[in-house]
Amino acid sequence: MLRGARLISTAVAAVLLVFSSTWLLTRPHPRVVAGDPTLTSGDAGRGRLVFAAGDCASCHASPGQPDRFRLGGDLALASPYGIFRVPNISPDPEAGIGSWSVADLANALISGVSPSGQHYYPAFPYASYTGMTLGDIRDLYAFLHTLSPVPERAQPHQISPLFRIRRFVGFWKLLFFREGRSGGAENGDPVHDRGAYLVETLGHCAECHSSRNIFGAIKPKTRFAGGVSSEDVGFNPNITPIGIGSWSEQDLVEMLRSGMTPGHGYVGWVMADVVENTAELPEVDRMAIARYVKSLPPRPTPHP
Repeated sequence: MLRGARLISTAVAAVLLVFSSTWLLTRPHPRVVAGDPTLTSGDAGRGRLVFAAGDCASCHASPGQPDRFRLGGDLALASPYGIFRVPNISPDPEAGIGSWSVADLANALISGVSPSGQHYYPAFPYASYTGMTLGDIRDLYAFLHTLSPVPERAQPHQISPLFRIRRFVGFWKLLFFREGRSGGAENGDPVHDRGAYLVETLGHCAECHSSRNIFGAIKPKTRFAGGVSSEDVGFNPNITPIGIGSWSEQDLVEMLRSGMTPGHGYVGWVMADVVENTAELPEVDRMAIARYVKSLPPRPTPHP
């Protein structure tokens, strides 16, 4: 009987050890400390360019109206896990992020952690934004606070009860999230390296132009090689040399400026929204994006 009690005690201790270890490993890890004296508001003019490069309006602008700077959110993002609703990021203190500090915004973008200390779902592309510089985050913060507050709250996510347990996102991060790391490979050419930052981090292009595994993470071998859209209503094209190898850097620059492709057609659907943003960037940034995209390794298009 004593032996049985010891076995039970050992089993309980093992379960508690596993539970506590898992709890520690999956807890949110905000990278930026609140009150950091370097985290003051930045330059709103530069922040507008960060906003454009980050394609923020495409998701966060209130649907059904023409103002790209009315950031009430509520766009419905369909996924295999349910429908995610994009949040309000206007400076409204109740419905939006008006009460956030620069550190709060930094932790959302770099760590995928909310001001209340919860994991964000990776439908928010912080896996790419995690490589952002604090300077760009400060500038973005300053720009967002020049916009009009939008008092409407976004609707709640409509997802499976299992996925509503945010702590589970901690497991996803353990497997697929590398905080602070950009996917870009620099080569010492300032134009190319600027393009790496714009494409891999701010523009988060791989989030659409790649295929995903059953956990919703990008399959590395399909990065930029194309993939089914998150809404499962189309296929985002391969933008490696196998897909657009015949395009020149200038062709890409023109597409990013006007939406016109080398065949004299125009991009549509989601990419048309992206072009609205890239058209606002300086020409040197469009050239940087083009140079980096042209340097991508060729990868075969995955089967839809």
